[in-house]
Amino acid sequence: MKKSEEKATKKVAIGVDVGGTNTAIGVVDVEGNVMFKDNIPTATHGDFEKFIEELSEAVKSLIISAKLLNENLEILGIGIGAPNGNYYNGTIEYAPNLSFRGVLHFVRLLRSHFPDMPALALTNDANAAAIGEMIYGGARGMKNFVMYTLGTGVGSGVVVNGDLVYGHDGFAGECGHTTLIPGGRLCGCGSLGHLEAYCSAPGMKRTAFELMAQYNAIDSMLAKRSFLELDSKMIYDAAVAGDTIAKMVFERTGDYLGQGLADTVHHLSPEAIFLFGGPTAAGDLIFKPTKESMEKHLLPIFKNKIKILPSELKSGDAAIVGASALVWKELEK
Repeated sequence: MKKSEEKATKKVAIGVDVGGTNTAIGVVDVEGNVMFKDNIPTATHGDFEKFIEELSEAVKSLIISAKLLNENLEILGIGIGAPNGNYYNGTIEYAPNLSFRGVLHFVRLLRSHFPDMPALALTNDANAAAIGEMIYGGARGMKNFVMYTLGTGVGSGVVVNGDLVYGHDGFAGECGHTTLIPGGRLCGCGSLGHLEAYCSAPGMKRTAFELMAQYNAIDSMLAKRSFLELDSKMIYDAAVAGDTIAKMVFERTGDYLGQGLADTVHHLSPEAIFLFGGPTAAGDLIFKPTKESMEKHLLPIFKNKIKILPSELKSGDAAIVGASALVWKELEK
């Protein structure tokens, strides 16, 4: 084959999302498309070095499979999103939902299995989502924005002047743990009244039961569910069906979230705030009250200037895509 006829090299990055139950792995191209993916159980045995070996084998196997289908792939690096991930040190530190304890030197151990990998970086999952939005999603071209991730908890990633804010120790951007209601609900972190305790998916469930008790709403569709059964998807389905309590859950959650976003605006004056996660699939049910509440709590100089936008990352692959985006940011340096 003549040189001019040779296939062009396709540059890709590996994204790794470490979750409490599963660790997802994917090969992602420069447009943010997940070309190949796999997952392994996140180990429950507590042996971190063994888990890194298992992860390394899975990544190598995925790379081999990808290159069998396209031999011209060039792997530029591995990006990892993980709970309590510290970008500066390449560590996971005291993650409550993992079986591994203490400070885990993730990047250093993984590097021993991939000594020639051009880029290898780790950050927490919300920061990875923010970088993914900046590289692949709706924040392309934005220099100042915030990503809020709504799920089991409330995470956030803060971008100022085009750079993710890590703070002096690597843990900046915990907007979900700002105090919304002093002395309020117990948060998963052990403190009281944090935004996460009200605006996460479990927080919405707690709101639903509070409202049912307050209004003695035995006729609500949600009243048929036990506390352990109920989830945010059921609340959404009930709201769409016209259930009064379910609609009130979204209104109250939006009111709480808008108040938290107003604090974020006052601190950072971002161009936009992106919302990502399961509850955001409810569309205007959550976005409308959130926007109204944020505007109500803003100083006049900020009113009607800050956009609240849904993430443009594909929900099924967002964690992998966000993690892979770390590689492109590393190569820009």
